[in-house]
Amino acid sequence: MSLILWNNGLSVNIRSIDSQHQRLVEMINKLHDAMKKGESNTALSGILNDMASYTLVHFKTEEELFAKFNYLQKDKHIAEHKEFIKNVSSFIEEFKAGRKTLSLDVMNFLTQWLSQHIKGEDKAYSTFLNSKGVV
Repeated sequence: MSLILWNNGLSVNIRSIDSQHQRLVEMINKLHDAMKKGESNTALSGILNDMASYTLVHFKTEEELFAKFNYLQKDKHIAEHKEFIKNVSSFIEEFKAGRKTLSLDVMNFLTQWLSQHIKGEDKAYSTFLNSKGVV
């Protein structure tokens, strides 16, 4: 069973961003499934690394659009990206060092952050970018 389901409430009405968000949802669900199955730390670490790398690609896409269209809330949004990267990087380091385990708390953090970020910060830029012809 999926931890998070994609639905229209998560759409920001920009195809490329929605596609990236859907991919992130899939990656969180894959990580959750691997954790539930008790897969090895090596497998979990690989999924975590893939998710972290893809998140950077996604953030870069958003940030390039912000710069191109001079989105006024870009600094606040980018600060949230940086905070998320810091938190996830710290978790990955602790996980690889054996000082932290992948738990439901971590899965809930990832799920809630993504969902809240999309519904809050990302929805805030949606109308602005749509008005600039980004769909």
